[in-house]
Amino acid sequence: MQDIHYQINTPLSTSDVIRVFDASGITRPTHDAQRIAHMFAHANLIVSAWHGEVLVGLARGLTDHSYCCYLSDLAVDKAYQRQGIGDALLTHARQALGVEVSLILLSAPGAMGYYPKVGFTAVNNAFIIQRER
Repeated sequence: MQDIHYQINTPLSTSDVIRVFDASGITRPTHDAQRIAHMFAHANLIVSAWHGEVLVGLARGLTDHSYCCYLSDLAVDKAYQRQGIGDALLTHARQALGVEVSLILLSAPGAMGYYPKVGFTAVNNAFIIQRER
């Protein structure tokens, strides 16, 4: 594994976030830099993974730090995937949140098999109203 270090709530440049999203395969509105900036400006839990000075992965959450956290993004540059970085991002997020906070997420179809492997339980009592754009 490469020398990766992790940071909590370090401000990220929008261009770095867009590069990681695009390099990870995750579908996000990366054509709209203002929207990406807004997404991160309003998050209150951001865990970032760095290889030297290069952002290689991130987890973004919205939480009350008391009861629940919605993990809205988990992305690792494909060049760095399968090295435990996603797992470590989740571990750092859970440590920052503590044992009283549930971690909730919506999985992309291609990642459905990943989350049970890292401790998530599938639920069938969730509901969603999809965004219009």
